[in-house]
Amino acid sequence: MSDSTGTLAILQDINFALQARETVAIVGASGSGKSTLLSIIAGLDTPSSGTVRLAGTDLFALDEDARAALRARQLGFVFQSFQLLGNLSALENAMLPLELEGRSDARQCASAMLERVGLGARMQAFPRVLSGGEQQRVALARAFVMRPALLLADEPTGSLDFATGDKVMQLMFELNRELGTTLVLVTHDQGIAQRCARRIVLEAGRIQSDTRQLAR
Repeated sequence: MSDSTGTLAILQDINFALQARETVAIVGASGSGKSTLLSIIAGLDTPSSGTVRLAGTDLFALDEDARAALRARQLGFVFQSFQLLGNLSALENAMLPLELEGRSDARQCASAMLERVGLGARMQAFPRVLSGGEQQRVALARAFVMRPALLLADEPTGSLDFATGDKVMQLMFELNRELGTTLVLVTHDQGIAQRCARRIVLEAGRIQSDTRQLAR
């Protein structure tokens, strides 16, 4: 990446592989490159060099349309700010990725996933009348409804109070186990990081440590 002062190296010498079903926390100080790394893994940002393989496919060997199509099939993303569409109900938000794939069972699958995350009675509600925790559960339903191989979460509890955030994280780990999805999350919360089986620590754009731990 370049700015007015020349080339700005955000990430350097990053090299790791993710195993199926594992839970990984990416931690580090603000500005260490955590969110940038997550965006590159997702193919949302393009690195100046290097390779990211998703389900065996080099993301950056694909054009933008093919990359988006692969991402839709294989990857889910949960944001701190929920990123729900305000003009769509909870059910319509959860249905969206299925509809984009042309799935005829979109309503059925989205309804089942909203039931699973405890929002069966709130399916027709719009984001403006949902609490923060409810909005994040809709976001989880939308991310998991495609049963992605990989789910990326960027500070998924950052906008929630402790009790609500704890419930959301418990739900996320339950869905990770039930659906066999690899879970990678960026967090400043050491308690959340300790619940993951692996911790990658970034410092100034480099991996300082990559360790496996006994998840709580």
